[in-house]
Amino acid sequence: MSEEKKQSYSADSIQALEGMEHVRMRPSMYIGDVGVRGLHHLVYEVVDNSIDEALAGHCNNIYVEILEDNGIRVKDDGRGIPVDMHKKEGVSALEVVMTKIGAGGKFDKDSYKVSGGLHGVGVSVVNALSESLIATVHRDGKIYEQSYARGKALAPIKEIGVVEGTGTTVEFHADAQIFDEILFSYKTLANRMRELSFLNKGITVTLVDYRETDEKGEYIKDIFHSDKGLSEFVRFLDEAREPLIEDVIHIDGEKNGIPVEVAMIYNTSYAENLHAYVNNINTHEGGTHLSGFRRGLTGTLKKYAEESGMLDKLKFEISGDDFREGLTAVVSVKVQEPQFEGQTKTKLGNREVTAPVSQAVSEMLTNYLEEHPKDARAIVNKVILAAQARHAARKAREMVQRKSVMGGSGLPGKLADCSSKDPAECEVYLVEGDSAGGTAKQGRDRMFQAIMPLRGKILNVEKAMQHKIFENEEIKNIYTALGVKVGTEEDDRALNTEKLRYHKVIIMCDADVDGSHIETLILTFFFRHMRELIEKGYIYIATPPLYLVKKGKKGEYAWSDDQRDKLIMDMKGSGPESSVGVQRYKGLGEMNAIQLWETTMNPEHRTLRQVQIEDDIECDRTFSMLMGDEVPPRREFIEKNAKYANIDT
Repeated sequence: MSEEKKQSYSADSIQALEGMEHVRMRPSMYIGDVGVRGLHHLVYEVVDNSIDEALAGHCNNIYVEILEDNGIRVKDDGRGIPVDMHKKEGVSALEVVMTKIGAGGKFDKDSYKVSGGLHGVGVSVVNALSESLIATVHRDGKIYEQSYARGKALAPIKEIGVVEGTGTTVEFHADAQIFDEILFSYKTLANRMRELSFLNKGITVTLVDYRETDEKGEYIKDIFHSDKGLSEFVRFLDEAREPLIEDVIHIDGEKNGIPVEVAMIYNTSYAENLHAYVNNINTHEGGTHLSGFRRGLTGTLKKYAEESGMLDKLKFEISGDDFREGLTAVVSVKVQEPQFEGQTKTKLGNREVTAPVSQAVSEMLTNYLEEHPKDARAIVNKVILAAQARHAARKAREMVQRKSVMGGSGLPGKLADCSSKDPAECEVYLVEGDSAGGTAKQGRDRMFQAIMPLRGKILNVEKAMQHKIFENEEIKNIYTALGVKVGTEEDDRALNTEKLRYHKVIIMCDADVDGSHIETLILTFFFRHMRELIEKGYIYIATPPLYLVKKGKKGEYAWSDDQRDKLIMDMKGSGPESSVGVQRYKGLGEMNAIQLWETTMNPEHRTLRQVQIEDDIECDRTFSMLMGDEVPPRREFIEKNAKYANIDT
């Protein structure tokens, strides 16, 4: 290292980033990422402020508007952010809240008992990551306004008029210097606003999209309001499932000073569907409140089942999983000082929450079981059935593993494996049919690409008991090929991915109705039984071309109707007049090995769609609706979306 370079590393080289500068330099630390999720998180943070006003008893209506230019406007009828001079900072309280990290009434226990948001940094982070933001406050009969750019006030707060009532309006435009793309999804925002209305009964949230109109020429709009809270939430979640019991079991009260609300119902499915919230934040990884729920549920149901004598003939122990099969439940707690594990708040760590939730659930269930003996027996019978299925599934799994050991390498015979043994560079194609599988084997790069042909349509796991899944030949082959195992001594459903053999699992099906169905069946299997692979970003969908457009010896591929039409027009207008031919690929088998490699398997040219879970609740409802037993929700979905369908004739 030269003397000059040594000297250049001095105190001046250390950047002390404070407040808003740090937010702009490291936005992902505050909002998760600068992609789609982070962009929508900005909206949630502003709405959280309005929700906190509602929790404090000062707000009934919240309006969220997507503007024509993809700006966002959030209005509420709360008290309005204070605008008087802040003694310490020397500027208005509004400016302090909007420009100082950690400022806000949420740290004053007299102002807010509980709150969501980003530990009190929410709206200032939104301001820092917006190219422009205007805050308008209705308070004390007057209207106040202040404008900001990238977190800095452009001028002091000013009074611009008089008004009746109170409230706050925040209008912002996300910064194109920060985000990959600024395009808000109405559906994503609608799902969150609906969720908030269930979690905070009595509040009305109105969502309007000024970018799009319906058939009547009116702007797209939804009004979300719930009088019964989590009871309605559970009904909504289970819309596409057949109920086992008629009533939603529900409790809403306070235990040890902690507000606890729980709603649950059993259905005839085999999936567990639990959602836990702390101060309106969806804690995806659970935490102490979910542990309390499980403890209360298992202990109470087990006690009832034993005392009723219904377990006398059962020859093996019942596990906690058995009590939750076919259960849909929502747990919501309000905690004054929540302790979250991790920056993204996905797991609650407050130990004092476990006991109150467990007690609340135990009392709720005890009362319900005593008052509804018929439902109680139906639930216990469901638990016994789950235990028997789990026991059968364990035997089926052991049989699969025993065969793997006896069979040398243990890999399925149809699997054409790759040479590399490094999972990070290996990928496997799950291919529809032996014919397409044969073509893919010829066209692949043997070094890192493996081919696993699947025969026909795999089992619909949405309607199958666990042991039936492990008895299905195609699903057994998928487990074995991937090197994934299920079940431990402690947890029969735990997924062991330590020996996962590929970090890209690519679903490759025909571009027709049957292919789409097979694709959905495979995705349902991964979502229900190998969800960890989706969450880690290992699952992909291949996109083979739909058309080959040819003129003479020149041919180009098209992946959509628009692309096809453009190619036809371009080819017609070039060179001597001659006909343009179009070949429609309905199946992978219609392409030869070279074509399949060029269009769908060559990493330099192919397009892979990574499967991601953007919304747990919406994913769960969609799979239940598409693949479950209930016909009416599926019919409604088809009628609503028929206009988007491409039907091969």
